[in-house]
Amino acid sequence: MLIQPVILSGGSGTRLWPLSREKYPKQLLPLMGADSLLQATARRVDGITDCEMAAPMVVCNEEYRFVIAEQLRLIGKPGPVVLEPVGRNTAPALTIAALAAMKHAADPVLLVMPADHVMTDVAAFQRVVRQGAALAESGVVVTFGITPDAPETGYGYIQRGATYVAAPASADPAHQIARFVEKPDLATATAYLETGAYLWNSGLFMMRASVWLGTLAACRPDIMAACQRAWDQGAVDGEFIRVGKEDFAACPSDSIDYAVMERIAGKHASAQALPAAAVIGLSAGWSDVGAWDALWRVLPKDSGGNVAQGDVLLHDCHDTLALSERRLLACVGVSNLVVVETADAVLVAHKDQTQDVKKIVDRLKGMGRSEGLMHRKVFRPWGWYDSVDTGQRFQVKRIVVNAGAALSLQMHHHRAEHWIVVSGTAKVTRGDDSFLLSENESTFIPLGTTHRLENPGRVPLEMIEVQSGAYLGEDDIVRFEDVYGR
Repeated sequence: MLIQPVILSGGSGTRLWPLSREKYPKQLLPLMGADSLLQATARRVDGITDCEMAAPMVVCNEEYRFVIAEQLRLIGKPGPVVLEPVGRNTAPALTIAALAAMKHAADPVLLVMPADHVMTDVAAFQRVVRQGAALAESGVVVTFGITPDAPETGYGYIQRGATYVAAPASADPAHQIARFVEKPDLATATAYLETGAYLWNSGLFMMRASVWLGTLAACRPDIMAACQRAWDQGAVDGEFIRVGKEDFAACPSDSIDYAVMERIAGKHASAQALPAAAVIGLSAGWSDVGAWDALWRVLPKDSGGNVAQGDVLLHDCHDTLALSERRLLACVGVSNLVVVETADAVLVAHKDQTQDVKKIVDRLKGMGRSEGLMHRKVFRPWGWYDSVDTGQRFQVKRIVVNAGAALSLQMHHHRAEHWIVVSGTAKVTRGDDSFLLSENESTFIPLGTTHRLENPGRVPLEMIEVQSGAYLGEDDIVRFEDVYGR
């Protein structure tokens, strides 16, 4: 049996601002250790040796394609990256992944995982994947429900029906799905917890690629037709798989649950001659890390219930989450707070109100402020830059170019640039000239001059760029050549 991991990497995680931003969302962040959430998701299947495991396939917004490809490369898991020209929810995302998977292999079993979830007990997760794989191979659509430990009102629930198939020793049996229910109020969630018949809806699925495509065609032929047209108009671009932009943009937006799962649950499946659906309980230290209080719950704590990451000093604090990216962060005599420091923003919130952080992000966007969209440090396919300082008619950037990488051949209408090499070697194209710069050497790029910066070496190139001019926006770039196709 071949299992194709499919990682759905959509969403912006605005409730984890200021660490998570629209241009660099939470799945790309190392919130639980050295790996980003995306990398941890890709690694989660390591150790499942009784099935053949394909390289992970990621479905993501086109804007994140280079950083996602680089993160997969860094952990030795380069795989196909399917690009969504626009977001259309999880059902269309899974559909183009299934079409891509069918091109790579003969009807593999898809293991569908959101990119931004946490599992602290990977062994438990792998046990239920093995259970689900056997069912999915036989044509069943499998989902995994999280065993609840609290009356959570922020999740949808799955009501278990009759036992579908007995489980191996020390594992939960698979159950028929009686119904899906929306996020409940507290009283209803408490009643669900007391019955023991309800599981949190995790967004984790397993099914054959052909089963998904056939079921979607029966349940939502409009989505299937739009995705098929988009796929037919697509192309392979190196490690990236593109679909037709106009056809995909015209696709209706819907989730896997609404488009298919609710239609095949319980009595609906037999009535419509659709495939069977089953749910398997999962207890693996799961969290969707939907807000800061959720992250606090899954991170290790000191004796006072505090979580501290980065350069943090705490005195007489309790049940507080304190994260620092750059500066010393000191907290004295506080309880139940979230304090997060980044280069350009600081968040202080009561731990019980972290769901409202999104309202701050909405206000920032309404004000046209960049802090709601991107970090001061901006990643590019060639490396990254950090806007160290800015003022009237000037901006200072720290630029790091990866070994062997190159910026586009470009020019600017409104600014000139001074480049100073801090470490490494730079190959500079300036007009008709091409030359090398070593450490402590510099050059000047006059306004309107065609230029390119390359790193011909084997170590990162670090440099300081000083821009001066009437307009310093990132859209003042005219590209003539670009190896990344921008």
